[in-house]
Amino acid sequence: MNRILVSLLLLLPSLAMALPEQSLVPGGIAIIDLGNAAQKPQVKYNDDAVMVIKANDQWKAIVGIGLSAKLGEHSIDVESAGQATSKISFTVVDKQYLTQHLTVSKRHVNPNEQDMKRINAEKERIGAAFTHWSDIDAVPLQFKVPSQGEMSSSFGLRRVFNNEPRNPHSGMDIASPMGASVTAPADGTVIETGDFFFNGNTVFIDHGQGLITMYCHLSKISVQPGQKVHTGDLLGKVGSTGRATGPHLHWTVSLNNERVDPKLFLKK
Repeated sequence: MNRILVSLLLLLPSLAMALPEQSLVPGGIAIIDLGNAAQKPQVKYNDDAVMVIKANDQWKAIVGIGLSAKLGEHSIDVESAGQATSKISFTVVDKQYLTQHLTVSKRHVNPNEQDMKRINAEKERIGAAFTHWSDIDAVPLQFKVPSQGEMSSSFGLRRVFNNEPRNPHSGMDIASPMGASVTAPADGTVIETGDFFFNGNTVFIDHGQGLITMYCHLSKISVQPGQKVHTGDLLGKVGSTGRATGPHLHWTVSLNNERVDPKLFLKK
């Protein structure tokens, strides 16, 4: 067999098991070794199911750490076949995120009563999307950028809208022009779409085992729930719908229902 071909074949297992970058900070990811038991362990963190994959013959828990996580010791609960539930600890360290001041429409900072009814109904749909779980062993853990444009360091920014503090920014903003293509960063299934009060036209993709991505402020949605997508497939077009100061893509990555920095999944 050709030597080059043999070398490529030897590389395939390591490429297939490429992991996201570990970052033990609020909004980061913990990658925890679980051993090489014959059966896949079951893991929970803050009562939410955690992704477990096999890499280099070792089980690993891929844990999303929320932006609101307290600094210090955290632990996961590990349940292996025939054994009592055990705990494995990890330590979350500090990261200083910047503050951003933005001016938007007053209604998108202080919604009226009718708006609040809509927002509360949408919260249930968004929550259902982020807690969706599918048992897929081959979870894609390396992403391609979903739109061409400058990727800001906006994840985790402490947001102040019209001089009123709000929740930290839980996604990455990509400064793409109006109408630019938004594509799937990895294989998955569309689980929700719609026009939301804050997020505008939005698409949610399930990539497996609690890894969910969200694409907001679109001018056009090109997919529908239940649709399978592959890396590079068109999801929609960049816009400025919802609470946006101009055309851009807001891209969120959620892991075990915690929003984490999308940069940790980007291919190096």
